[in-house]
Amino acid sequence: MDRREFIKHSAAAVAATSVLATACKNGKNDQMVNDQMLNGMTLRTNPNTGDKVSLLGFGMMRLPVQAGGTARENPDSPIDQDAVNEMVDYALEHGVNYFDTSPVYCQGLSEQSTGIALVRHPRNSYFIATKMSNFSQEIWSRSESIAMFERSLQYLQTDYIDYLLLHSVGGTSKGKTSMETFYGRYMDNGILDWLVEQKNKGRIRNLGFSYHGDVKIFDMLLQWHDEGKYHWDFVQIELNYLDWQYADEINPRNTDAEYLYAELEKRGIPAVIMEPLLGGRLANQPDAIAAKMREKDSRSSPAAWAFRFAGTPKGVLSVLSGMTYLEHLKENIITYSPLVPLSADEEQWMLRLAKDIFELKAIPCTTCNYCMPCPYGLNIPGIFAYYNKCIAEGIMPSTEGDDNEYRRNRRAFLVGYNRSVETLRQADHCIGCDHCVSHCPQRIDIPKELQRIDRFVDQLKQRM
Repeated sequence: MDRREFIKHSAAAVAATSVLATACKNGKNDQMVNDQMLNGMTLRTNPNTGDKVSLLGFGMMRLPVQAGGTARENPDSPIDQDAVNEMVDYALEHGVNYFDTSPVYCQGLSEQSTGIALVRHPRNSYFIATKMSNFSQEIWSRSESIAMFERSLQYLQTDYIDYLLLHSVGGTSKGKTSMETFYGRYMDNGILDWLVEQKNKGRIRNLGFSYHGDVKIFDMLLQWHDEGKYHWDFVQIELNYLDWQYADEINPRNTDAEYLYAELEKRGIPAVIMEPLLGGRLANQPDAIAAKMREKDSRSSPAAWAFRFAGTPKGVLSVLSGMTYLEHLKENIITYSPLVPLSADEEQWMLRLAKDIFELKAIPCTTCNYCMPCPYGLNIPGIFAYYNKCIAEGIMPSTEGDDNEYRRNRRAFLVGYNRSVETLRQADHCIGCDHCVSHCPQRIDIPKELQRIDRFVDQLKQRM
């Protein structure tokens, strides 16, 4: 029996009795409990509009380019539009109907590519989500922000947006607090009120926001919702089994998904999920964690476990995955065709795994490259990726083990570090300028982590 058949035969036998599955038992989210299907894909109903939205959402932020990889890896290479078209066609054929893009994704080309791929299909067969991504203070003006929205319609070849988000609220801009940044982007220029007007005109069907950073902004916006000042049709949050209870311990600037989801659930606000794999980190587990997953279910990959966790809460409307290759799309479709919700036992088991992963002290970098370029030439994502890779493969040098093993791992770490990251781009060249900090969606204290890695490397060299 292959994995697709196993999931289909198991669906009826697995009871959704976990805390995640039973969390939504009040308010509008009751309407999302009874999942439906489209070509095998689990659908959730938006209580505001009645939209039947695919549980798997296609994130258009890592589109393939002709040189291979993504625009982040090869920024000068054109998007491979034929590959994008093929993936979009396959997604729609298999029930995926939610496509999430932004004016800033893929070097600013994602919306155009998404529009080219989707316009070949009936407009009522898919939902488009895009964002007001007016991050730079140079485009905080009312005219520039309105122009961004109008370009989105033009690039996406549509006259309305199904799901429009205020992009990444809670973050900061250079020299500004999170509150000053939010007001500068959306309130002082009147753009939020203008977006509400566009919704009333039918040019926006659902208005929401995506959240990163300062929880005071998140709480303030939900208070406005309670007071009737603004109505949020949906909210996009980061949710995965590691961030469920450890987000703020990994980084004090982040907020536990358990809190974010609960606040939305009790108000009946549908949640759209980003980072279900934490930038791919949860798809590539340390050997010891991966072994436990295989022991629990040899048919399920680490990615499938993570997607099941993110999709189980009934207040979740859609779970986004930024997919570059067709094989990733196919695997994710299988996981949600249909979703097998986590049982209470599986939920608790995954939360115990999260504790094990948290105690490894890896850096929650998703290699999004928003911190780049570094003014001093450091390869920040490369440094973090190598450090996390050594943790994942269990080759971090530790004096607690056998001396011979320590010497082998020490040499392997140092040799691999020099091969993975050029000498002049390593952590010891960080001067703590903090230029990168405000750009990190994960709110990592990047200079602090670089200094920690530099001290670790220096200790290894001294013990040579």
